[in-house]
Amino acid sequence: MGQSTSYGTIIAGDKGGAAILPDSESHSSGPGPEVMDAATLKGDKVVNSAGDDIGEIKAIMLDVARGRIAYAVLSFGGLLGVGAKLFAIPWSALTLDAPEKRFLLDIDKETLENAPGFDKDHWPSMADQSWATRVHEFYKVRPYWDDAYPPAPDLRKTGADVVPPMS
Repeated sequence: MGQSTSYGTIIAGDKGGAAILPDSESHSSGPGPEVMDAATLKGDKVVNSAGDDIGEIKAIMLDVARGRIAYAVLSFGGLLGVGAKLFAIPWSALTLDAPEKRFLLDIDKETLENAPGFDKDHWPSMADQSWATRVHEFYKVRPYWDDAYPPAPDLRKTGADVVPPMS
């Protein structure tokens, strides 16, 4: 079930997903926190286990071919966004803190300062498997593509064999 922490009981992420600290006070009829509009997460603060503000989410990166969220791009440092360093944080390394509308990342500021990062004008090739593996190893999480979840059939190749014709 859930893992008990100083923040509360966290629901573990599934198959490379982010863990969720649910909001027990809110019972909205709308989406979230299990299914959310990615645009609503942009700008969310990220804090570490000490409560230090370590940046904000600038983008959510999708692995389109696998149908998965690959990374959240974290902006850290700089002054008013100028000179900030960007980091691709594996989605499974994050915990959504729904009550506080922020993310938790188990990393101290010094370690983050030495993490593999990039600047806004020089993004890495995030589809490069060796780069992606190094990033996942740094954050000590299993790569999201490394599980037994079968890939979806490629309907462009099998079309009529998989999808019945519309009547």
